[in-house]
Amino acid sequence: MTEQVQIAVIGGSGLYNMPELTNVEKHHIPTPFGDPSGEIVIGTLRGKRVAFLPRHGIGHIYSPTTIPHKANIYALKTLGVRFIIGVNACGSLIEEYAPGNIVIPDQLFDYTNSRDRSFFGTGMVAHVGVAEPYCPELCEIVYQAVKTVGGTAHKGGTFLIEEGPRFATRAESLVFKQWGCSLIGMTTCPEAFLAREAEIAYATMAHVTDYDSWHISEEPVTVEMVVATFHRNIEIAQKAVAAAVEQLDGNAEYACHSALANAIMTDRSKVAPEMLKALKPIIGRYFVE
Repeated sequence: MTEQVQIAVIGGSGLYNMPELTNVEKHHIPTPFGDPSGEIVIGTLRGKRVAFLPRHGIGHIYSPTTIPHKANIYALKTLGVRFIIGVNACGSLIEEYAPGNIVIPDQLFDYTNSRDRSFFGTGMVAHVGVAEPYCPELCEIVYQAVKTVGGTAHKGGTFLIEEGPRFATRAESLVFKQWGCSLIGMTTCPEAFLAREAEIAYATMAHVTDYDSWHISEEPVTVEMVVATFHRNIEIAQKAVAAAVEQLDGNAEYACHSALANAIMTDRSKVAPEMLKALKPIIGRYFVE
């Protein structure tokens, strides 16, 4: 695979079934962390090559916990991706963010407990800063894109990521609301953190499908509710992705593009050759052979 692609979208298969996407190719990209969720679809959109990755796999075969996040981000990094727009369905924990709205959150609360959150560990230690887990510049581009295509957009808010695959109980939902969280979902962590370690700018386009379980006057969230609302929003999502791609400068340099600059703590001489080889797409600019 030699084609370099700077922009990627991670979401459902409906996102890349858009009329504007041309010159489509599919690629299987194995990684040291296994296979990605599915083939990566690369097509031309508004004059730019864009990679689309089905987060849950074709046919929705991966649960939120079993999504191969490390393989997904690694595969995109090997393509040369520098910007990722994640498209998610989510529940709302505040009245203002109503079903059908689209939110571009600026904070994350990782409430998962069974996921591998980092490319680094024993043998190579890195402490990456994620005080601002989303790329502000990319968030602004995505927010403006949603507004441009007629979506009801909100900018800002804390996105709580629960383990899943079950939905939250009403008691849990009320506690999350009391903590000051705005949205609840299951898939953005560790996706966002791995993207930061890979020095890829990342933003989320979160599609509100329900009021989770806290809203007494609304029905508790169900799969049918989530799917129906998200499907109604697919056209807006496609148009917003296209508008964001058009506005995005693939060569732009943001702070997250150098997130590893002072983060790697392990002396190069102590890192096993096989680890250096496996992580070369991510650390190559710092650990030059």
